Amino acid sequence: MQGWIHWKRGIRGELGPMLALAGPVVLAELGWMSMGIVDTMFVGRLGAEAIGAVSLGNALFFAASIFGIGLLLGLDTLVSQSFGAKRLDECHAWFVQSIYLVLLIGPAVMLVLLGCEPLLGRMGAHPAVLAGALPFLRATTWGTVPLFFYAALRRYLQGMGLVRPVMFAFLSANLINAVGDWLLIDGHLGLPAMGVAGSGWATTISRAYMAGVLAAYAAYHDLRHRTGLFGASFRPRAARLWRLLRLGVPAALHATLEVGVFAAATMLAGTLDPAALAAHHIVLDVSSVTFMIPLGLASAGAVRVGQALGRGEPAAAGRAGWTALVLGVGFMAASGTVMALVPGVLASLFTTDPDVIGRASTLMLVAAAFQLFDGLQGVSTGTMRGAGDTHTPMVVNLVAHWVIGLPLGYLLGFIFGYGVVGLWVGLALGLGSSGLYLLRAWFRRAGALARGEHGAHAAAEPAA
Repeated sequence: MQGWIHWKRGIRGELGPMLALAGPVVLAELGWMSMGIVDTMFVGRLGAEAIGAVSLGNALFFAASIFGIGLLLGLDTLVSQSFGAKRLDECHAWFVQSIYLVLLIGPAVMLVLLGCEPLLGRMGAHPAVLAGALPFLRATTWGTVPLFFYAALRRYLQGMGLVRPVMFAFLSANLINAVGDWLLIDGHLGLPAMGVAGSGWATTISRAYMAGVLAAYAAYHDLRHRTGLFGASFRPRAARLWRLLRLGVPAALHATLEVGVFAAATMLAGTLDPAALAAHHIVLDVSSVTFMIPLGLASAGAVRVGQALGRGEPAAAGRAGWTALVLGVGFMAASGTVMALVPGVLASLFTTDPDVIGRASTLMLVAAAFQLFDGLQGVSTGTMRGAGDTHTPMVVNLVAHWVIGLPLGYLLGFIFGYGVVGLWVGLALGLGSSGLYLLRAWFRRAGALARGEHGAHAAAEPAA
């Protein structure tokens, strides 16, 4: 009984610091997602084909670029643990090496994206959708390197608890993106009307802006507080790069597999009629918005767990992880309830087409059913990452999404003829299995932390 009371008090004590860190991070994640939603709303006036074009273009962009972003997730572990141990010099050193990763992978991903254009045609995408998707993809490709620089800067600042600049960068970038959409899609103030491609260029400009804002803040923070960033060695270090990759590659594969399964689902939906693809895209947007809260909590949880391990307090790391999980699951339960109660209202925010609204309303009910499990898998992935385990979430993700979810979705949607609804039911079953297994994995990890079996130095090693 005393242990239970002590555990509850520990969770309550963690709640304030967790919310203080998670609040700006969640707003930043919402800013990330709202950028895509604003694009959808602007191009939605051009018809279902335009919505489908943005959906396909974004799906392919993130399927290729998410690996590069994921490689930088190792900074969550390394910077937060270094900061917890009061080693600012180590924080700077890890950030410098991440820049070399960006310079290596950024141009490579751009070449992959430009070389993947024929893939959309071979996938059997609707010709009217394909006509807009290709110019949109070309425009967004030019924002790849700025996006990777932003990701490295964000993880570096976030690991040290500096999250407000991240929030500001995203929220202000949304304004720039909206103005760019208004200027470039229809053509205003003498600029040419570029249609769907204009939305892609607006997104690229806003990504370059975000990277610039965080770079300026990192320089300002160092000059004001004399943290030693500009005194750090800027030489590449093979051993550090290798350690970044050891943590980053599993995280990158995990992110790629998760984004990739929804990209594959979008391409499969693209072989159906434009209304089905538009409904798929709308519900994916809504689900992605709700997921930004557990995703932000996952980032905050990773930082709090890592900092506690850096201080040599494994039990506090376990409490931090449980706090993030409780908050994430509670929110997703509420969001699932809202999606189940007013699916048509949510769909009508994106389009006035009654056929698209009707189909999206049905898909919204499926999405409502998996919200809780999506929260479980999202937050637990972050808490495991803070403890240095990026391997387990990768393996679970591979099996849940690519062995269970997508094959079942294809079977139900295209073999048994349930169309896009069957596709989403399969994805929901995959998310359910992922959430439950990762909850079990974190339960075991947290138990080890509570017993003091997992010190700060061991935290960077994956669990057996």
